[in-house]
Amino acid sequence: MTYCVAVKINAGMVFLSDSRTNAGLDQISTFRKMIVYEKPGDRFMCLLSAGNLSVSQTVREMLQSEELTDHESGDPITIWNAKSMFDATRVLGAAVRHVYERDGEALKAAGVDFNVSLIFGGQIAGEGMRMFQIYSAGNFIEATAETPFFQIGESKYGKPVLDRVITPQTPLDEAAKCVLVSMDSTLNSNLSVGLPLDMAVYEANRLQSDKITCIDDDNPYFRMLHSSWSAKLRDMFDSIEDPTWDGSPTAVPLRCENARHQPLPKITNASQKLI
Repeated sequence: MTYCVAVKINAGMVFLSDSRTNAGLDQISTFRKMIVYEKPGDRFMCLLSAGNLSVSQTVREMLQSEELTDHESGDPITIWNAKSMFDATRVLGAAVRHVYERDGEALKAAGVDFNVSLIFGGQIAGEGMRMFQIYSAGNFIEATAETPFFQIGESKYGKPVLDRVITPQTPLDEAAKCVLVSMDSTLNSNLSVGLPLDMAVYEANRLQSDKITCIDDDNPYFRMLHSSWSAKLRDMFDSIEDPTWDGSPTAVPLRCENARHQPLPKITNASQKLI
């Protein structure tokens, strides 16, 4: 399995992926889930992938050569000459469908699902930043101000902190910290996600990035973040009062008189029935 997360805010975009894949307890490997396509001054695009490794790798390779035809001019559209991220994402969706048409039946005959999930985001000169999530059918949705992040793979453990922190106004470095906390929470709760991590931070309108890094066990910032997050969560938990059952004036009782929600009835002998 894997976990990938991408955030789009006013200040830029943050992409983060783990690198663990497994096909059983004794078949755990490391494969990169992120690839960056960059033409400085013209376009910056980042692709994250999850799902069947053979499918996602084939889609990534085919994306370099896949093309669509412009309905107006008849010219071919590729990710390298597309005039918008929407058109570049259409090329990616076409690559997904191409792989399905070629390999889908063979995979099905072998009992393997055609399973791939992708996040594709970036900026092309002449338009603003855009980010999309692409599904196995090649269809996609776009991130909005109300939904400023996408997750694929093992998303449930890392979602709460994103929901509480990320808004369009979040500073870029704070967003980077937040996605790292999201990943740390996932690493802590799911063995199918693992280091090293790949991270790319893109500043709006730069059309290139020099903030791309690989994070392993020895990364000093990630080690600090891991220990600090755990310690501060424990401190915050300890600072909240334990539940009390009485109505003393200095406490906040857990049990209170409320006609709307009565306590459950208790059965005291085997002949009683719950009505």
